[in-house]
Amino acid sequence: MNYKYIKLLTCAGFFVFIGTAAAIPPPPPSSSIEFAVLGGSAVTLTNSAVKGDVGVDLGGAFTSTSSTVTGTVHVGDTVAQQGYDQFLLDYDAIAAMPGTDLTGQSLSGMFLTPGVYTFDAAVTETGGLLTLVGNSDDTWIFKIGTGGTGALTGTNFTVVMTNGEECNNNVIWWTAEAATLTDSVFIGSLYAGTSITVTRGSLDGSALAKSAVTLTGTTVCGPTARPLASFVGKVTGGGQIGVPNADSRSQATFGFNAKGNLDGSASGHFNYVNHATGLQINGPVQSMVVTVINEDGSPDTVRFSGTSGGNSFFTVTVQDNGEPGRTDQFGITVTGALTEVQSQRIIRKGNIQLH
Repeated sequence: MNYKYIKLLTCAGFFVFIGTAAAIPPPPPSSSIEFAVLGGSAVTLTNSAVKGDVGVDLGGAFTSTSSTVTGTVHVGDTVAQQGYDQFLLDYDAIAAMPGTDLTGQSLSGMFLTPGVYTFDAAVTETGGLLTLVGNSDDTWIFKIGTGGTGALTGTNFTVVMTNGEECNNNVIWWTAEAATLTDSVFIGSLYAGTSITVTRGSLDGSALAKSAVTLTGTTVCGPTARPLASFVGKVTGGGQIGVPNADSRSQATFGFNAKGNLDGSASGHFNYVNHATGLQINGPVQSMVVTVINEDGSPDTVRFSGTSGGNSFFTVTVQDNGEPGRTDQFGITVTGALTEVQSQRIIRKGNIQLH
């Protein structure tokens, strides 16, 4: 399916430009854990109001001054860690999505129908208006900095939707680097590669950042976190994946056994070696949850987490697609002293089994 975008230019008169946007791929993977505000290193609220849950990854700091949170604050707990790990996976999935290149064009004055739109460098908007034209279940994804670097900066910048949707919208702003909004009335969730800073104005969507989120004199309206169900059973497996991409010649090898218990605890062991970079992860499994359920109610995808060396944290997602295991999937996120993100992908060799 093709979608159109229309840009109105006002000079002596107006000119209507019609182009074709890329067909929308499936939305990025998402878990039932959702946050209005989520930071990797810190979340700082000053004279702000957040409708929804706030989270900071393990080791991060939360500071609130004259602010309100209509929801729960998760500082380094299991829910926060699961949410942050899922954010990293979603961020990586969005990065791989193709789209229509709008590099060099201003979003101000545009009327955009659903689609994926990309900018290979930074985007700066001042005093403009972007109109999103579509239905409440449509999706808009903006990717800024697809060339490797690039931040989003909006000052007195307004985003509106013709259908009136606000907090509950399917608008995503992905940035390679920071996202900074000042005195802006903004719609959409920010997925920032570094930090997010919102000063005054409003954000109807989530603020999710790899590093810090700083809100000053602003309001954020987002979702509420919901813990995932613990997995009761056993997962075993081993094999190879291509790194850094599925079709890369380099490989990483993995092996694990993990058991989820009735009381919500988990045990087992995991090891992983990236033969391209030399990164090694080896440690005990400490928690396990179900992230995707089949139509019959059985587990489809399971995530387990643990520590390696006491200062690195791993989160692994695995999917068992039956024997002989040729389409089983594996993904890993490592944070802390060591870092690595390999999106969930079909394994090259091996087998994964949910027992």
